[in-house]
Amino acid sequence: MASGIFAVLDDIAALMDDVAVTAKIATRKTAGILGDDLAVNAEKATGFLSSRELPVLWAITKGSFINKLIIVPIALLLNAFFPIAIKIALILGGFYLAYEGAEKIIEYFFHRPKVTGAIVEEKEEESLDVEKAKIRSAITTDFILSVEIVIIALGTVLDRTLTIQIMTVSVVALLATVGVYGIVALIVRMDDTGYKLIKYGNGQGFSSRLGHLLVKSLPVIIKALAIIGTIALILVSGGIFVHNIDYIHHLFPSLPAIIKEFMVGLIVGTVTVAIITGIKKVFIKK
Repeated sequence: MASGIFAVLDDIAALMDDVAVTAKIATRKTAGILGDDLAVNAEKATGFLSSRELPVLWAITKGSFINKLIIVPIALLLNAFFPIAIKIALILGGFYLAYEGAEKIIEYFFHRPKVTGAIVEEKEEESLDVEKAKIRSAITTDFILSVEIVIIALGTVLDRTLTIQIMTVSVVALLATVGVYGIVALIVRMDDTGYKLIKYGNGQGFSSRLGHLLVKSLPVIIKALAIIGTIALILVSGGIFVHNIDYIHHLFPSLPAIIKEFMVGLIVGTVTVAIITGIKKVFIKK
């Protein structure tokens, strides 16, 4: 009886070792997209009142967990029975990411709000509507990026058993959510931590200097993340088109991959924005 139990434990230990190795490889393969995910979601999780930052981030994190619970089993089933559907889903997601990135660029250059001296008092209802809209947008973008992460992770274990595929993809998906949103939480609370350090040091000493550094660094980091997040959207979408559409993949072979992906993402995004804007105008007129 004991030998049977030890044999089972030995099998479990061997399985865990295999999962640890495959998860490490899959995480390394998805490192780039995880960096993009961090930049995009950090930018989307900022810009709220201090008291609303963590509740908003928690709402987005819960949405991210639900996304993974939906995506992982569907990806495994589609890979087994209808693999072409994964490529179609990726390309459709690429259009969405390209649209979001291009829209931000167009908004910045052509539709920036004029700065005036008037003080605008925002109604609480309007503020809540904006908050809900940003949460929905963040969860939708997370869904698209999560599809990419899960599929890349799945691609590293296609030659393994179904058990290892399930466990590896699940581990990567969990690490993606916990890791990304844990770092985002640290970023958005930098200023509060800085103020506490300043108060603790009474405006003097190392803790106070560190606190001032954190407070001054936050706006710079937020602006940088806004730029990096927009570029990430364009690059990820361009990468999806380049790697999944043969015609685009073979265009301009001598061009560096990052430039090619950015150009493709920006062109597709700009065209998509133009089409959707035209459709909106037609329906609004009607």
